[in-house]
Amino acid sequence: MSVSHAPARLLTLGRLTSDGGHGEIERMVAVECPVAIEVDGFGYAVMMMTPERLEDFATGFLLTERLIDGANDILDIEPFAAEAGWIVRIALAERVRGRIRDRVRHRTSDTSCGLCGLSGLEQIARPVANRPPAPRASVETLFAVLGDLRAHQPLNARTGAVHAAIACTPLGAVLASAEDVGRHNALDKLVGALARQPHPGADFILVTSRISYEMVDKALIAGVGLLVGISAPTSLAIDHARTHGLTLIALARPDAMLVAHDPHGRFA
Repeated sequence: MSVSHAPARLLTLGRLTSDGGHGEIERMVAVECPVAIEVDGFGYAVMMMTPERLEDFATGFLLTERLIDGANDILDIEPFAAEAGWIVRIALAERVRGRIRDRVRHRTSDTSCGLCGLSGLEQIARPVANRPPAPRASVETLFAVLGDLRAHQPLNARTGAVHAAIACTPLGAVLASAEDVGRHNALDKLVGALARQPHPGADFILVTSRISYEMVDKALIAGVGLLVGISAPTSLAIDHARTHGLTLIALARPDAMLVAHDPHGRFA
């Protein structure tokens, strides 16, 4: 398998039509390849993902894995292309280096699920340091951001195959965004971007996917008050949001949205 340095490739595909027609068409296709994460010499994970913004991804991934507390715990990040994919080598500060030694594990995941491979069920309930703040965005702001969502999905506009995660201010201004073939990866890229270049005005995150436990957990690590998803939530995602006080909105569409948890009565 050859390594692509771009997030999309132009390929020739066959095309069939309902009237019996057939032919060929050129189309941009999202790149998916393995990205190996090595931390202080330990092979920690192999993720199937879109190989761009790997520094942001590595930072967000280590944050949501609880291997670091902030971007300043990373001494160096070095992504480089290998024959079959990419390798990201990371060096951590001494004060957090013991975490990788205590919890090193090898896993391969095609969904970027940070829970895959944990050694015991008790490890799923990993601690969240701080309760999220009350969101300040209005429902009108949420609908406005939804209406402008495509403008912040350039890779998806070219390929139709990637998820996005977007961080916004209370008034709906987009502070940062990220795209990836994996929804968890897109959110990790966003979490990493926010940590590497802090945006204290980030009020809520919008994701173009269903909301799972992991997506809620990553939003809690990001420190926002509200997570909005355009698809449905899982039961465990709602439970996790309710346990830790994260406002959660799902099935967010241009005409309606579902309030799964509203601890501050903001959307009552």
